Amino acid sequence: MKYRALSALAPALVLAACDLAPAYRPPVIAVPVHYKEAGDWQLAAPRDDHGPWWQVFRDPKLDELEPQVEAANQDLAAARANYLQARDFVAEAQAALYPHIGTEATFSDNRQSNNRPTRGANEPDYYGANTIDGQASYEVDLWGRIRDNIAAHKADAQASLADLAAARLSLQAELARDYLGLRGLDREIKLLRDTVAAYSDALKLTQERLSGKIGAPIDVARAEVQLDTARAQLADLSGPRALFEHAIATLIGRPASTFTLAPTGRGGALPTIPHGVPSTLLERRPDIAAAERETAAANESIGIARAAFFPRFTINLFAGEQDTGFNLVNLGNSLWSVGPSISLPLFDAGRRQAHLAATEAAYLQTVAQYRATVLKAIQEVEDNLALLRSLRIEAADVDASAVSAQRASNLALTSYKEGGSNFLDVIIAQTAALDAQRAALLVSTRRMQTSVALILALGGDWSVDELAAASDQ
Repeated sequence: MKYRALSALAPALVLAACDLAPAYRPPVIAVPVHYKEAGDWQLAAPRDDHGPWWQVFRDPKLDELEPQVEAANQDLAAARANYLQARDFVAEAQAALYPHIGTEATFSDNRQSNNRPTRGANEPDYYGANTIDGQASYEVDLWGRIRDNIAAHKADAQASLADLAAARLSLQAELARDYLGLRGLDREIKLLRDTVAAYSDALKLTQERLSGKIGAPIDVARAEVQLDTARAQLADLSGPRALFEHAIATLIGRPASTFTLAPTGRGGALPTIPHGVPSTLLERRPDIAAAERETAAANESIGIARAAFFPRFTINLFAGEQDTGFNLVNLGNSLWSVGPSISLPLFDAGRRQAHLAATEAAYLQTVAQYRATVLKAIQEVEDNLALLRSLRIEAADVDASAVSAQRASNLALTSYKEGGSNFLDVIIAQTAALDAQRAALLVSTRRMQTSVALILALGGDWSVDELAAASDQ
C-alpha cells in the first residue's frame, strides 16, 4: 500500500513543472533617437563617466563631503534597510521549495468525566497521555505558485535595490546642489565685501572733497546711502548661506549645530557632461529600473492568482511514540501516518476571480507607471539640456555686461576725481557694475546646479548591471 501511495506522486512531480504566469517581456515604449535640446555643443559618451560623478566639478571639499552621504545619511540607511528586508523576503519565499519539518512533545495527566458520552465501562478515571512526535510536510508546486512567488519577491528585491540607488543618487545630487549654492553665495559675499571696501573709499573721497570745498554735501549723503545699501545686501546673504550649511550637515548625518564650512571665494569647474541618447536612460536611470522590476513582480503575481484555481497538493508525514506513562522507546507505542492531501475551494462567491482580475489590473498599472517614468526621465534630460544651453548663452552676455559695467564704473570714478562729472554718475555706474557682477555669479551658480540636475536626470554613475547582483544575494 505504501508503495502504491508513493507511486501516485510521480505524475504530480511531473506536473510540478507547470507555470501559470504569463511570459514576461519588459514593456515596449517608443524612445527617440536623440535629444532635441542637445544640439551640437556636447559629445555623446554615455558610459564614460561611471564612478564618483561629483568629481567632475573638481572641488576637493565636495569630494570630501559626498562619501559621507553613503556612510551616515539616515534616509539612505532606511532605504538600505528596506532593500535588506526585501532580500530576506526572497529567502523566506524560497523556503517553501523544501519540506517543513517540526517536532512536538506533550505530557499530561488527565481525568475524564464519569458521564462522558461513549465512555467504556472499564476505562480509568485517571490516565496519562504522553506523546513525542515529528511532522514533515512538502507542498508539490504543481502550478508554479511557489516559484512565481519567489520570482515576484526577487523582482521586488531588485526594484528595492534600484530604489536604494535612486535614493543614493538623489541625496548625493541634493548635497552637490546645496554645496554649489553655498559656494555661489561665498563668491557673492566676497564680491560685496570688496564692494563695501570700495564704497567706503568712495565715501572718504566725497568727505575729503567736501572738506576741501570742491565737493557737495549731497555727494556725501549719496555715498553713505550707497555704502549702507551694500552692507545691508552683504548681511542679507548670511541667512541663506546658513540654511545651505545646515542642510549639508543633515545630508551627511551631522547635527547642524556642530557643522561649519569655512567660506571660500573659489568656484569649482563647470563640467562637460556626456548625455548619450535617450535609449541609454533605460540602463542609466535607477527609477526606470525599479519601475521595470515592479512590472515583472506584478506579472508573477498573475501566475500566483491563477494557481489559486487549481488544487494544492501536499505530502504529509507524521511519526512518534505515545504512552500513558514514559515508556516512549517502544515499537508497540509507535504511531505514524503518511500520505498526500489535496485542497481545492469549490465555491468562494467569485473571490479568486476578483483577485485575478485585480492582479491583472495591477500589472497594467505598473506598465503605465513604467512608461510614465521613462517619459518623465526623457523630459528631465531635455529640460536640463535646454536650461544649460540658454544659461550658456546668458552667461556669455552677462559676463560681457559685467566687464563693460566695471569699465564704466572705473571711468566714472576717474572723471569724478578729476572734476569732470558729479558723484551721481559714479553711483549709477557702480550700482550697474555691482548688479552685473552679481548677475554673472548667479548665472554661474545656476549653470553648476543645472549640471547636477542633468547628471541626476541621466542616472549618475548607476548602471542596470547592478541588478544582476541582487539576483544572487
